[in-house]
Amino acid sequence: MAITFEVIHKDIAGRVGKLRVNDKTVRTPALLPVVNPHLPLVTPREMQEMGVEALITNAYIFRRSTEFHDRALAEGLHGVLDFDGVVMTDSGSFQLSVYGEVEVSNPDTLEFQQAIKSDIVVPLDIPTPPDAGPGRAARELAVTMERIREAQALFPDANLAAPVQGGIFTDLREEAGRAVRDLDFTFAPIGAVVPLMESYRYKELVQVVLAAKRGLSPGTAVHLFGAGHPSMFALAVAMGCDLFDSAAYALFAREGRYITPHGSLKIDELAELPCACRVCRSMTADELRKSDDRERLLALHNLHVTLAEIARIRQAIQDGTLWELVDERCRGHPRLLDGYRELLAHAAELERDDPVSKRRFFYRGSETCRRTEVLRFHEVIPRIPLGERVLVSFDGREVPGFDTVLNFKPPFGPYPVELAETFPVGQSEVPEWDDDMVRSGCAGIRALMEAHPEKRFAVRCGEEWAPLVLEEVPGAEVLHEQV
Repeated sequence: MAITFEVIHKDIAGRVGKLRVNDKTVRTPALLPVVNPHLPLVTPREMQEMGVEALITNAYIFRRSTEFHDRALAEGLHGVLDFDGVVMTDSGSFQLSVYGEVEVSNPDTLEFQQAIKSDIVVPLDIPTPPDAGPGRAARELAVTMERIREAQALFPDANLAAPVQGGIFTDLREEAGRAVRDLDFTFAPIGAVVPLMESYRYKELVQVVLAAKRGLSPGTAVHLFGAGHPSMFALAVAMGCDLFDSAAYALFAREGRYITPHGSLKIDELAELPCACRVCRSMTADELRKSDDRERLLALHNLHVTLAEIARIRQAIQDGTLWELVDERCRGHPRLLDGYRELLAHAAELERDDPVSKRRFFYRGSETCRRTEVLRFHEVIPRIPLGERVLVSFDGREVPGFDTVLNFKPPFGPYPVELAETFPVGQSEVPEWDDDMVRSGCAGIRALMEAHPEKRFAVRCGEEWAPLVLEEVPGAEVLHEQV
């Protein structure tokens, strides 16, 4: 297979990378707009001019189309679509998920995708819905894996994608990921997650994706099938997803919906167009609403916003500020916040791949205390060399009679003055202290005490923090700061 994936930058589990497909390169994270040849609101050539490097279309639609079937076989997809980038094709699994059956076999759709010169070919996987029980999910996963192996045997030189299925069952998703890894695939879509996103079940989405990632090779490019709205892209990238396909730009336009990075608005209710794209700067909200070309103009705006969010995420990864972007986006909807909190519950798993140094650390609320940087700091605290008597000073002032004096900065905890300018202490910005961040800092004190039970510890703090310290750090002497 001529698909390779190179990781350039990392933050959390997000990667900026280069996906090479034959002689073409796609920067990741990447958006693959969905193109229906019968409904070209935005043409593939226009998409390419907007910076789109890859798109996805449906081989099943081309196969059954009286208008495009013969042309696709004669000219190839790139000629029919007038697009020079990477073209990926879905096998018909979307129709299978909607209608329950399709009039095509796995070998037939694979052969057709090859014949129309698709750059990335997808076997006819079985998309198990979230309401399916474990027995059905396991049976359908077995069929999907059988079809993936059949695809490898029939078309060993094809650029095959290996969909990861398993319903909402994390053990099956991890098992599927391992099976795909053992087959040495470089490109793996995670399928059948659209119903979770449509019903705002982001907590379960996080569980499913992380389970699949546990099974997959770290070198595999991960495509999240059907992840259409930009408000959840940052969360998905933080989980380790590298590519997304979206028809939302067009579907929302047909419904009169105006996409923003935080959600969507009804064009009929807008007095202003809060966007800097060329559509929004060339007309008023009333003019857009009354335009004969309203649907197409909305689609252009929606695609501009979606692509801009992908670029914003790539920049955040390179800056080491993806956590801040995830936090900002996930506060746009309560169910996204559920997903964010579920992601933080897996911080120990994510910490293994998270860079040890970043540009900055902004405290944005209690969720910040559970981030990978705080967890890592608490893990390395026991390495601090200590004397017999140790003082942790909230105000940085020393008291006679102690061999070691450590400063204190929540949500991290104690640190020697020599680390004051290093990450994360030196690059962190925190507001006025609150209970959650101080409790997190006290967890750092406990980690230090548990690693050195033979030492004597004292904490110097103001009266307002003394009760909390006594509660969170039992066994330490509490000294009040002198006013």
